[in-house]
Amino acid sequence: MQPVVDAHFHIWRRADQPWLNGPMVPRIFGPYEPIRRDYPIEEYLGEIDGLDVRKAVYVQTNWAREDFEKEVAFLTETAKRTGWPHAIVGFADVSTEDVRPQLDRLKAYPLVRGVRMQFHWHEVPAYRFAPGPEQVLNRNVRRNIAYLKDYGYSFDLQLFPAQMKDGAALVAENPETDFILTHCGMLTDDAPETVAAWKEGLSHFAGLANFYAKLSGLGTFIHRNDEAFIALVVDGAIEILGSDRLMFGSNFPIEKLWTSYAELLAAHRKALLPHGDKAAADVFEAVATRVYGPA
Repeated sequence: MQPVVDAHFHIWRRADQPWLNGPMVPRIFGPYEPIRRDYPIEEYLGEIDGLDVRKAVYVQTNWAREDFEKEVAFLTETAKRTGWPHAIVGFADVSTEDVRPQLDRLKAYPLVRGVRMQFHWHEVPAYRFAPGPEQVLNRNVRRNIAYLKDYGYSFDLQLFPAQMKDGAALVAENPETDFILTHCGMLTDDAPETVAAWKEGLSHFAGLANFYAKLSGLGTFIHRNDEAFIALVVDGAIEILGSDRLMFGSNFPIEKLWTSYAELLAAHRKALLPHGDKAAADVFEAVATRVYGPA
């Protein structure tokens, strides 16, 4: 069985998560009452027990923006205590005038490999996160993203297909920085026109050597672990990008809302079977190791 590096997972303490406290707010993954609680590393380790998941990359979970360093400090202490996670994607506000003071503070934490700030915007209000669809090419964003190469940091890019042309322009402007598309571009359903728009969007990145995508969060909009849907995304992404630019991510505990880790991983393994052993090795271990270098 191919060993696994989970390139996109979360843990949290509810007390530190503004979106998990107070009134329920719309989220792209629907109702989330079952995860409005602590989700510690010990629970995650229980999810992966016996599944040959050997390393994992933590991705930021939208703590209060001023607590960006506090989040990374919490993960660093967790890693010292348990050995997990092996790499961290923290938060930095790249829409601010100058992000470098934040990046300077993050450099004190050796497990930090990159940062994420979510730019996704959709015509459906419940799917929106950014203030507008064009934030990906905001003047401050472009200037601050250009600083990442000086820190050796990657950027986790989160966009819908209609934003991908602009996203590809940002990636092309920064050839020394690795960009990783979260949830492989967030395909919302399998309607032919939706799939066609997703493939067209993804194709804008095809010629960019510093671009990667995560096969993660594929149940986000359909709220189930659907083998056919996962295979559709895997097949399309490999056709457009090649397996050597794709990596698996569980997005746990979000996917826990509708499936188990074992069932999720099995569905991805099944989707990759027709593509051969090399594709599986790329997606489950090699690409994440190359991009994030988990220790």
